[in-house]
Amino acid sequence: MRRAALTHRRVLAVAGPIVLSNVTVPILGLVDTGVIGQLGDAVPIGAVGIGAVILSTFFWVFGFLRMGTTGLTAQAHGAGQHGEVAAMLTRALLIAVLAGISLIALQGPLFWAAFQIAPASGEVEVLAREYLAIRIWGAPFAISVYAFTGWLIALERARSVLVLQVVMNGVNIGLDLWFVLGLGWGVEGVAIATLLAEFSGAALGLWLCRDIFHNPAWRDRARVLDGPTLKNMAVVNTDILLRSLFIMAIFTSFTFYGSGLSDTELAANQVLMQFIHVTAYALDGFAFGASTFVGQALGVGDRALLRRASMMTSVWAATISGVLAFGFLLLGGWGIDVMTTAPDVRQVAKGFLPYMVLAPLLAWPAWMFDGIFTGATRTADMRNLAFVSAVIYFAAVYALMPGLGNHGLWAALLISFVARGATLALRYPALERSAT
Repeated sequence: MRRAALTHRRVLAVAGPIVLSNVTVPILGLVDTGVIGQLGDAVPIGAVGIGAVILSTFFWVFGFLRMGTTGLTAQAHGAGQHGEVAAMLTRALLIAVLAGISLIALQGPLFWAAFQIAPASGEVEVLAREYLAIRIWGAPFAISVYAFTGWLIALERARSVLVLQVVMNGVNIGLDLWFVLGLGWGVEGVAIATLLAEFSGAALGLWLCRDIFHNPAWRDRARVLDGPTLKNMAVVNTDILLRSLFIMAIFTSFTFYGSGLSDTELAANQVLMQFIHVTAYALDGFAFGASTFVGQALGVGDRALLRRASMMTSVWAATISGVLAFGFLLLGGWGIDVMTTAPDVRQVAKGFLPYMVLAPLLAWPAWMFDGIFTGATRTADMRNLAFVSAVIYFAAVYALMPGLGNHGLWAALLISFVARGATLALRYPALERSAT
C-alpha cells in the first residue's frame, strides 16, 4: 500500500487540533468555578474544587491508556495490520470499562483515603461526597475517552479528537449553566452535568470510530484476548504509568517545597505554574504527532522515515517553544497581572519570570522524546529515565534550595527537564537501530 509522504502539513494536521483541544480543558474548569461561584457561598466552590481534584487524580492513573494506545495502534497501522488496529480499540475499551467499574466498586475506601490525605471542613466534605457519589458513575465513560483519543490520534484523525473534546466540554458547560443557574441544583447540578458530558463523550467516541466495526477483528475474541499481545500491552502501559508517577512526584513535591517558603512565594509559584501548563499544552500536540508518525515508521520498518518523523516534529516543537519564550518575555508581566491582583504576589512572580522564559527552551526535548519513545513503545527507557530525572531533581533541590530558596527550587525544576531530555537523547540511537 502506497503511503502519503510525511510533510509539514501532515504534522500540523495532527498537532494543531490536539493543541486546540487542550485549550478547552482550562476553559471548562473556569466555567465550573464561575457557575458554582454565582451561588455566593465559599462552601460549594470548595466542594466542587476538591471533588474534581480527587476524581481527576483517580482518572489520571489510567491516562497511560491514551499514550499506550497511540503507540501500539500507530505501529499496527504502519504495518498495514488492519485487524490488529481494530482489535486494539476493543482491548483499550475493555481496559477502560474494567478500570471504571473497579473505581465504582472501590469508591468507599478510595474517597475515605482521599479525605484523609486532603481533609476539608465538615460542610465542604459533605457536599464534596455528594458530588463524588454522582460523578464516580461516569468513570467508565471518562476513561474510555482516553482510549478513543489515543486510537484516533494514531490514525492521524486529530480533528475527530478536537470534535470530541469540544462537544464533550460544550455539553458540560451548557448543562452547568442550565442545572445550576436555571434549575438551582447547586453542586449536584455540576456533578450531573459532568456525568452526562462524559457519557456523551464516550457515545460520540463510538460514533467517530464506527468505521472500524465493519472489520470483524474488533470482536474476534481469540485475537482481542491473545495472551502475548495483552502481556505486551500491559508492560507498555505499566511502564508509562510508572514514568508518569515519577514526573508527578516532581511536580507534587515542587508544590510541597514551595509551601515551606513564604505565603507570597507560594502564591507566586502557583501563578507561574500556569506558564508551565501553557507550555505543556502546546508541546503535547507535537509529542503526540511524533508518537503517531514514529509508530507508523517502526511498524513498516523504515528507519529513514522514523528519523524524518522525529526531526520534523521536533523542529516544530522547538519553533513553538521559541515563540512561547518570546511571548512570555514580552507579555509575561501582563499575564501575571491578569492572574492576580495582589501587589506583593505580582512583584514576586515577576522576579521569577526569567525562569518561565527559559522553561519552553529547555523543556521541549523532554516532551518530544517522550512522544518519540511512546510511538516506538520503548517505554522501559521512558520509565527508567523519568526515575533518573526525578533523582537528579531531588538532588538539585537538596543542593540549591538552602542557599537560593525559591530560585533554587525553580532551577531544580528546569534541571529535571534538561535531565529527562538529555538522557532520552542518549538512548535515541538504540531506538533508531530497532527499526528494521
